[in-house]
This record gives sequence, structure tokens and C-alpha cells, in this order.
Amino acid sequence: MRSDSEDITLIRETIRSTCSKFDDDYWSTADREHRFPIEFYDTMAAGGWVGIAIPEQYGGGGRGVTEAATVLEEVAASGACMNGASSIHMSIFGMHPVVLHGSEEMKQRYLPPVADGSMHVAFGITEPNAGTDTTKITTRAVRDGDAYVINGRKVWTSKALEADRILLLTRTTPLNEVAKPHQGMTLFLVDKHAPGVGVVPISKMGRNAVASCETTYDDVVVPIGDRVGEEGKGFTYLLDGLNAERILVASEALGIGRAALRAAVRYANERVVFDRPIGKNQGIAFPLAHAHAQLRAAALMIREASTLIDAGVPCGEEANLAKYLAAEAGFFAADRAVQTFGGFGYATEYHVERYFREARLPRIAPISQELILAYVAEHVLGLPRSH
Repeated sequence: MRSDSEDITLIRETIRSTCSKFDDDYWSTADREHRFPIEFYDTMAAGGWVGIAIPEQYGGGGRGVTEAATVLEEVAASGACMNGASSIHMSIFGMHPVVLHGSEEMKQRYLPPVADGSMHVAFGITEPNAGTDTTKITTRAVRDGDAYVINGRKVWTSKALEADRILLLTRTTPLNEVAKPHQGMTLFLVDKHAPGVGVVPISKMGRNAVASCETTYDDVVVPIGDRVGEEGKGFTYLLDGLNAERILVASEALGIGRAALRAAVRYANERVVFDRPIGKNQGIAFPLAHAHAQLRAAALMIREASTLIDAGVPCGEEANLAKYLAAEAGFFAADRAVQTFGGFGYATEYHVERYFREARLPRIAPISQELILAYVAEHVLGLPRSH
């Protein structure tokens, strides 16, 4: 953005330089082979970018959501798209509940290795029969002396194959025994290698360099020291990070849109049909200009939301709108890129089909566009609750 501060401009330039070492072919190969981009991850970790949002006293950069969002936007915009962003996303901000609510011993033990990239982490929330109605989860943790015994199942646990620890949301009190549905849930940092933990990748449409997995927990014993904060408050701890996550995903969607638009504009200038560059045709030029306008607007909304959250100001509307607008803009740009390339847009050689597949994800996760509209309708416009 033209109003970037010197710090943000330097971050953008440095990330672009770093990502230039990993071209489209690198990402296509990783996606096709379902291979985690470990070379990219290690390079980002060595540069200190994985720990950018972790407090300095635990080895991190101590920066805010604005800086973290800038990193993820530029990673995605390089052509890495969701494969690149998702490889570091959880480490950048997924440990936020631990930063805010973990014991000092837990912070000292886990945050430094996450910050330096030597420890991979994953997030286990969604369940097959609960979906986005998180209060209906059934994964159960039962206290047994100085430990808990966990049983249950999660889906869409990204990076579970590589993870050393899984930040797992459980029920410690059954739903029918709490006064309010969000009560009785507890977070744990579960050792992925503990007996009873199972991980199976889910076959999916895109972002295949970073697996999304079904994880199972059969009588998994977790020490009380790996409980995040107090028992029964796990859901409220998650709420602390929801707005930040939506801003970060918005930035990733924006980056994909930028990559797609860049490719489409280049092709529209170079491709000659009927003795003229196809970019001369308004049927090509106008949709690309429209895509640019949408991306610019989404970028402004992201910056407003990140500025507010870094200042400690409530930003539910702004964070949700940033995610909504960026997801729509990124997908529109990717779709128009495929259309600009025509038949070649369907070919893997030109990479825009990969952009298209990965641009679809932010419209679903971490929350659907429809639920964002439901939030805006109820909490911004004052309409009756719809669900």
C-alpha cells in the first residue's frame, strides 16, 4: 500500500527477496507431490519471520498483527499462495492463547522453540459432527490425578503431520452440565507423538503441500502442565485470537489475488490473438481493472482492522469485513486470471489453476462468508439473530 510505514515497507521488500528463491515451479512441485515445503519453512524460520508475533522475552520478534499480516500477504503474493502461508501461519499466531493464558513455565518451554521454528504446532478444534458450532464438540478430557485422559476426534487439523504439539480444544464438562454452551471447554498442548494420537491426511482439492488431517485421540494422557490456563475457559481463550486470525487469512487471500492479477496482466500484454495483445480487449481489461479495485479496497480494510487490533481497540466488524472482502477479491482475481489465460489457464504449466484452487479456501475457512454476513447482520446492523 502507498501509505506503508518504513518498517512495513522494509518487511515487504525483505519477504519478497526471500520468497524469490522459491518460484512457482517449487510450489507446484510441492503441491503435486504433497510435500511439506521444509526448505521454505527453514528459510523463514532462520530469518526470524516464524516468530514475528511472539513476545521478545520468549525469542520472538514482539511485533503486532499488522506486521504478521504483511509477512503472510507477501508470502502468498509471491506465488506461494496458501501452501506457503499455511506452512508458517500457525506458528506465527496460533500460539496466541499460550502467550496470553499459559503458565510462565509453559511459555518458557514452548514459545522459544516455536519462535525459532524448531517446533511445529497445529490447531485441533473442528469436529466432524460439530463444524463451526464449536460448542457442540465432544472430544473429552477427564481429570486423572495430575493428568487428563483425552478421547475424541478432530478434522481439518492443518500441519498435523509435521506438528510436535497440537493445541487441542476439548470438553472437560459435558454440554448438558454447563449453564452456557461455551463453558466447560479446555485447551491443551498435546504431544502429537504421545501414545493414542493418530493422524490421517484428508484428500482435498488444493493446498496439498500442507496436509489437513483427521486426528484421533484414544486414551491420550496429557500432564496438567500442558493445560493452557484454567480448566473450562478454553473457548473464551480462543475468542482472544479470532479477530487476529481473520485479519491474517484476509492478508493471505489478498496475496493470492495479487499473484493471480500479476500473472493475468503479464499474459494479457504478451498474448497476441487477431494480431493484437488480448489486453487491448475490454472484455479482458475491464475485469482485471475490476479485480485491482477489489484488491485495493480489501487491502485498506485489512489495514484498518490490523491497526485497530494492534491498538487494543475492538474491531469485530472490521476484522470480519476484512476477511470477507479479501476472500471475495482474491477469488475474483484468481477466477479472472484463469479466464484471461483461456484454455492455458486450465493447464498446470501456467500456475493460475493452482492460484484458483487455493483462492477458494479463504471463502470457507476459518469461517464461511455466510457466517460473516450473519455476524454483520446481527452485530452491526442490529437485525435478529439468524442461528
